Amino acid sequence: MIDPSWIAGLGVILFGIGLIGAFTRKNAIVVLMCIEVMLNAANLNFVAGTMYWGGSDGWVFTAIAIAIAAAEVAIGLAIFLSLYSTQETISLDEANILRN
Repeated sequence: MIDPSWIAGLGVILFGIGLIGAFTRKNAIVVLMCIEVMLNAANLNFVAGTMYWGGSDGWVFTAIAIAIAAAEVAIGLAIFLSLYSTQETISLDEANILRN
């Protein structure tokens, strides 16, 4: 069996990669994917904690987080489609219409 500290370390590395990607990219779809990587890193840490301490709380939190991620993607893609239909771009630099 894999040691839970290795899984937690992988989760931290994935979270860092997602955080760097979310702050450095300008394409809205890529930023959404980086946020999803960060959410999956948090899910990995929930699973690692469950493996370390036992119980089933981490699995329940992970299932809820996956359901929330599905809703987040649906809403995010709807916003991006609306942005594309009004400005014909999904660049976050040119998304000033969302501020009004």
